Amino acid sequence: MLFLHADLDEEVYMLIPKGISNPNNKVCRLKKSLYGLKQASRQWFSKLKETLMSFGYTQSKNDYSLFLNKTSTNITIIAVYVDDILLTGSDYKEIQHIKSCLNAKFGIKDLGKLHYFLGLEISQTQAGVLLSQQKFTTELRRDYGFSIKTHAATPLPLSCKLLPDEGPLLDDPTIYRTLAGKLNLLTNTRPDLSFSVQTLSQFLQAPRASHLTALLHTLAYLSGTISKGILLQGADQLILQAFSDSDWAACSFSRRSVTGYILMLGSSPISWKSKKQGTVSRSSYEAEYRAMARAASEVVWLVRLLDDLGITGLTPVKLNCDNQSALHIARNPVFHERTKHIEIDFHFTRDKVLEGLLQLNYMPTADQLADILTKILPGPYFQTLLSKLEMVNTLDHSSLRGVMRQPA
Repeated sequence: MLFLHADLDEEVYMLIPKGISNPNNKVCRLKKSLYGLKQASRQWFSKLKETLMSFGYTQSKNDYSLFLNKTSTNITIIAVYVDDILLTGSDYKEIQHIKSCLNAKFGIKDLGKLHYFLGLEISQTQAGVLLSQQKFTTELRRDYGFSIKTHAATPLPLSCKLLPDEGPLLDDPTIYRTLAGKLNLLTNTRPDLSFSVQTLSQFLQAPRASHLTALLHTLAYLSGTISKGILLQGADQLILQAFSDSDWAACSFSRRSVTGYILMLGSSPISWKSKKQGTVSRSSYEAEYRAMARAASEVVWLVRLLDDLGITGLTPVKLNCDNQSALHIARNPVFHERTKHIEIDFHFTRDKVLEGLLQLNYMPTADQLADILTKILPGPYFQTLLSKLEMVNTLDHSSLRGVMRQPA
């Protein structure tokens, strides 16, 4: 009902609801927003923002859905997603106070301690905080009824090479598109699915039988890893580091490279991406250099965001890459002969190194965590990287509410 509190700036009219006498065929002019109205989300957020700022909160410039109340000793954080609000912080009295203020203003419903938010399952354990999507994964497997009798060791088979015009077209592409979209939502807590999802998403326009076969293999992997999640662990001194990687000319039909990066705060992953590059790279070091720029951009944003949240002293952030040539280009501002054709925005990494924000580091391929985001890996190596990413079986950890059990 929170949307109904939003005031409308524009003139919006609607037909008289059915069942109300309207002999003169008049229409209604709305003063407040309604569900389904295009302006509703914008006007509601504007109203909520105005209210929170009147209570002494400031809006983060690095994430407009984040509101903060800082004192010399405490911080209170409010994260907003449409009409779902997450409250946390170190000041219990302030949390209770802002909840009572919001309830008086809007009539909110307090759901208590955080366990479930936007499809994410959050559990507090002795080892740290577990993030998973077991319920969503179980419903996905149940609702689409595919007969998955075996479990796969990796999201895609090792020899998988998908082409846009190979095999017959699907009679009904809706199922493929729906499943690919739902798998994309799972990448919020499953970096192990990121590469396979970006691969499968390239064929949404005209999916074929071979693409569906690959997707079913991903579901077979998912069926055996329903309880996989991320363990977020605390530490006295948190260190932020980034891993970037690229698979040169990985796309067999466009010859574009795949970029992958992952950022670790302490021993926990907090941001990752697998994406095909927008242009063809002439060499492997160019593809790696472009990947480094993508990772550097994410580092800049996260350093600022974490500073808002009170986590300081993170710079210089170590950026790990397994290509020596790309590292030389980023370190040496006069090393231009091999890079003069590269767009100027990809020299962003070099600028951040000179500023002292980034510290470049060579990382052997065997230890490159971002490898999992750029290519299909053999099962044992894939599992090794998952363990380094703190991807855990949530059933093996005891929750503060008892032992976590797999959904039926």
